[in-house]
Amino acid sequence: MTETAVSEKAASSGNVVVVTHPLVRHKLTRLRDASTSTAGFRRLARELSLLLCYEATRDLKLEPIEINTPIEPMTGETLSGKKLCFVSILRAGNGILDGMLDLVPSARVGHIGLFRDPETLRPVEYYMKLPDDIGNRDCIVVDPMLATGYSASAAIDRLKNAGAGNIIFVCLLAAPEGIASLTKAHPDVKIITCAVDRELDDHGYIRPGLGDAGDRLFGTK
Repeated sequence: MTETAVSEKAASSGNVVVVTHPLVRHKLTRLRDASTSTAGFRRLARELSLLLCYEATRDLKLEPIEINTPIEPMTGETLSGKKLCFVSILRAGNGILDGMLDLVPSARVGHIGLFRDPETLRPVEYYMKLPDDIGNRDCIVVDPMLATGYSASAAIDRLKNAGAGNIIFVCLLAAPEGIASLTKAHPDVKIITCAVDRELDDHGYIRPGLGDAGDRLFGTK
């Protein structure tokens, strides 16, 4: 089964949305390429985050508003209801956060710092800062990779404990194991991704994947 076929099969799952637009597939292929430079990787991640943000904000509610165009008055539409908060899982989440903010610059931003213990593959928290009114905001959690799902689940645990209700998880790549883990822990959370890859290896890396997203974003090893 090809990687595209795997993604299309996963897209049939009720809480997983795989964005298969041709531009997404093209940019994702360039992102995966080991020869892509750090600067190119950052640019592509930002561009993909814009496209993912369109899907993540698809259901935002609108209300009518009266405005004057240069020609005449008219009734337009503006966002209504709860405001948005983007929550970045540090450090790699910041690689797609900026693109989201390009599209919704008024959104508040939260950060949750987690690193993966290399032995247990379990997340360890080292930082968390959220808006005081997080319970009154729709939350979009961003992290480039959904591998084991442990970090995503831990971050969403903390958000819910802080009062957040409506939560969406957005990533560039997901593994079937990560989807299963996150869905089991938080069945109410929609997952939006560019692709669902084949599997995890023994070290918890997505295959075929794109390597370590944080290292490729920031030029570290």
